[in-house]
Amino acid sequence: MLTRLLLGLLAALLVSPTIGSKDIDWWENAALYQIYPRSFQDTDGDGVGDLNGITQRLAYLKEIGITATWLSPIFKSPMSDFGYDISNFKEIDQIFGTMDDFDAMMVQAKKLNLKIILDFVPNHSSDECEWFHKSVQRLDGYDDFYVWHDGRVNAETGEREPPSNWVSVFGGSQWTWHETRQQYFLHQFQVKQPDLNFSNPMVREHMLDVLGFWLDRGVDGFRIDAVPHIYELRNADGSYPNEPLSGWNSDPNSYDYLDHIYTKDQPETVQLMYEWRDYLIKYQAEHGGETRVLLAEAYSSVETLSDYFGSGERQGTQMPMNFQLMYLNGYSTAKDVVGAIDYWMQTMWTNHQTANWVVGNHDTQRVADRMGAHKVDLLNVIVNALPGASVTYYGEEIGMSNVKTECTEISCDDRDGERTPMQWSPATNADFSTAEKTWLPVGSDFQRYNVKTERGVARSSLQVFKGLQQLKSSAAFMAFKQTNGFSYTAVTEQVLQIVRTNNHNEEYRILVNMGNKMEIIDALVDRVFEYILVTAYSVHTPGETIDLKGRIILMPYEAIVLRWLA
Repeated sequence: MLTRLLLGLLAALLVSPTIGSKDIDWWENAALYQIYPRSFQDTDGDGVGDLNGITQRLAYLKEIGITATWLSPIFKSPMSDFGYDISNFKEIDQIFGTMDDFDAMMVQAKKLNLKIILDFVPNHSSDECEWFHKSVQRLDGYDDFYVWHDGRVNAETGEREPPSNWVSVFGGSQWTWHETRQQYFLHQFQVKQPDLNFSNPMVREHMLDVLGFWLDRGVDGFRIDAVPHIYELRNADGSYPNEPLSGWNSDPNSYDYLDHIYTKDQPETVQLMYEWRDYLIKYQAEHGGETRVLLAEAYSSVETLSDYFGSGERQGTQMPMNFQLMYLNGYSTAKDVVGAIDYWMQTMWTNHQTANWVVGNHDTQRVADRMGAHKVDLLNVIVNALPGASVTYYGEEIGMSNVKTECTEISCDDRDGERTPMQWSPATNADFSTAEKTWLPVGSDFQRYNVKTERGVARSSLQVFKGLQQLKSSAAFMAFKQTNGFSYTAVTEQVLQIVRTNNHNEEYRILVNMGNKMEIIDALVDRVFEYILVTAYSVHTPGETIDLKGRIILMPYEAIVLRWLA
C-alpha cells in the first residue's frame, strides 16, 4: 500500500506539460534496456530464454518506464560466441523460436508502444555462413567477400607466415591459414568469426539488405556491434602493415601487446556509419513512422565517437554508446563521476547536444560487483538524472550481482557471471524457467533480489528505478536543450549534485553521496524543496520539505531527489 501511495504521489507531481518536448526526438531522452535473450525468460522448459519469453515480459518493461529494448543476437548461429557468430543474418535461431514468434513479439511491442532494437553484427560472420563457404570456393562475387591474403615468406626460414603481426581481441594472431583456399583469412575476434571485407561493394549491399529485411519486419533500430573493427588499413601493394608495440603488455599473444592504429577506428568506418544512416533516413522517408536509430558499440575516445555521430549534413549514428561511467569503481568519488561526465559533455554535448549513459552490458561485471551493492541505486540515479538517454542492462534495476559459474558443455566464458537468468520471483529458478537446470545458474540471492519481492518494498532498487523513469517525462527533465536546462557539479569530494530545470517554474535537485561518511552541505540555494524520491539509505520520506538556504545532511551512500515548484 505504501509503495502505491508513494508512486501515486510522484505521478501526481509530474502532471505539468513537457515544455520543449516537441523539439526532442524519441531517442534523445529514451530509457533503453538491454535484454540478453538466453537469460530473460524461458517458456519451453529447456532452460534457455526465448522470444516468447520476451513477449511475455514486455508488459514489465512498460511498467518500469522503458522506451525501447535492445536484444542481443537472436539470429541463426552455431553459438561459438553465443550469437555473435551469425551463420544466417535473416533467420531466427531455433533455440529462440521461429520467425512467427518474432512477429508476435513485434505485434505485442507495438501494442505497448515499446520500441525494439536488434543487435547488428557487421564486422564478421560465422565460418559456417554460406557466404564464407562461397568465398572459400572463390565463387563469383564472393572471392574477396572476406579478407584473404597469401601471407609473407620468412626470408631466413623460407616458411610462410601471417601477413602481419596483428593480434586478435581474444588473443593470438588475427590470421588463420585455410587449407582449402590456401590463404590466410582475417578474424579480429574468434577463429570462427572471419571478418567481412567492407572494401567490397557487394558486402556493403548485402548488409544494407539485412538492415532492410528487419526494418520491413517493424524494428526501430540497430545496435551495431564492434564498430571500430570493421575496417583495417591495407597498403597500396595489398600488404598489411605491422602495428607498433603498445608498451602496456609483454605477452605477444595479448591484444594489449600492440597499439591498434591500423585495425581500429579507420576513416572508412566513419564513412560507413554515414552510409547506414543515409539508408535509414531514406527508409523513413519512403515508409513513414518515427526515427529509426543506430547505436554504435565503440570503446573509442569521445573525440572518435563524435566523428561517428557526424556533423553538418553528414549524419552518423545517433547514439555512439558512452561507456565512461562503466569505468568507475567502488572507490570512485563524486569528483571522479564529474570527470567521467565532463569527458563526454565537453565534446559530444558541446558539438552535438546529445548524450547517453550506459550502466552495464553483457561483457562487463555488474554494478554490484564493480562498485558494491550499496552503490547500485546511486548509479541508476545518476544515469537517469543526467540529460540524454539511459541504457540499462537487464537486472541492474533490481540490483542483480554476478554469479559464480563453472565450465559446462554449454558455456565456458569469462563473461558468464553477468549473463545469468533474470530474477523474477522467489520461486524455483527465480521464475525464469521450469527446467531442472538452467543454461547458467540462477543467483543464490534471487529470493531477496527479484522483481516480485521488490515491487512490494517502497525503497527497493526497482521502486527507485521506476520513480526515476517517471521523472524523465517531467517538464524539467524534457527541457535539457534549453539554456541552463541542467547542470552538474561535485559540491564536495563525495557529493554529486545534478540540477534539472525548465527555466520557468520547475526545478529538481538530485544529490548523491558516493562516500561512506555523513556529509553536511550548507546553503545550496534560497528556496524550499520537497523530497519526492529517496534511496534505501535515506532517513527522509517523500513529502518532507527542506529549505536549501540552510544545511542538508546526507547519510553514507544516500541519494535524494528534491523538487521545487514556483
